[in-house]
Amino acid sequence: MRKFIPVLVLLILKLQFLSGQNDPQAVSILDKFSARVSAAPSVSISFLFVRNDQMQKSVDTLAGSVVLSKDSYKLELPDNVIWYNGKTSWSLLPAEEEVTITEPDPGSRSFEARPSMIFNMYREGYKCRLLEEKSNSYLIDLYPTDVKNDIIRVRLTIAKPSLDLKSFEYKLRDGIEIKIAVTDLSLAKTVPAGFFEFDPKKHKGVDIIDMR
Repeated sequence: MRKFIPVLVLLILKLQFLSGQNDPQAVSILDKFSARVSAAPSVSISFLFVRNDQMQKSVDTLAGSVVLSKDSYKLELPDNVIWYNGKTSWSLLPAEEEVTITEPDPGSRSFEARPSMIFNMYREGYKCRLLEEKSNSYLIDLYPTDVKNDIIRVRLTIAKPSLDLKSFEYKLRDGIEIKIAVTDLSLAKTVPAGFFEFDPKKHKGVDIIDMR
């Protein structure tokens, strides 16, 4: 499952900021969604990650979870756990019994350095369109304004009236489609001190690779 880790992170890193024009209805919905999650003490998401490679005729799936609070997060995948406290990142590979420590560039507009950006990425770099409104959800498409972007389309499904994120999908130029289905979402959890930091006392015997 480790092959999914760079794919998942790469998708987030590719959401670059450029100028674009938007559908006012779509922007209004996304503004309300963004305000709601940004005001929460933390955002806790369990998800199912599905990668469909249409060229290779293959489908791969994994389950994971992430907890975000402003610019800190903890991401758990089957073969990798990443903590980030807003300055330092720890990436643990349990099977290899090693953790790598880095300090992402604080000026970078990437998920690695500024995870909170994923809740307002639509404001720059994408044209937003409300594709469909159902009795229980909104379907919103985002189109990159950069014609060289590897992403053709991002599709969000947002529940109504709760404005909970239900799923988001990426369609890439190389024939790969990614769907991340949210299986559980909580905006009410208060995380304890140190939650976004690797604790060596809980992982005794792990090799530490300090790249700072």
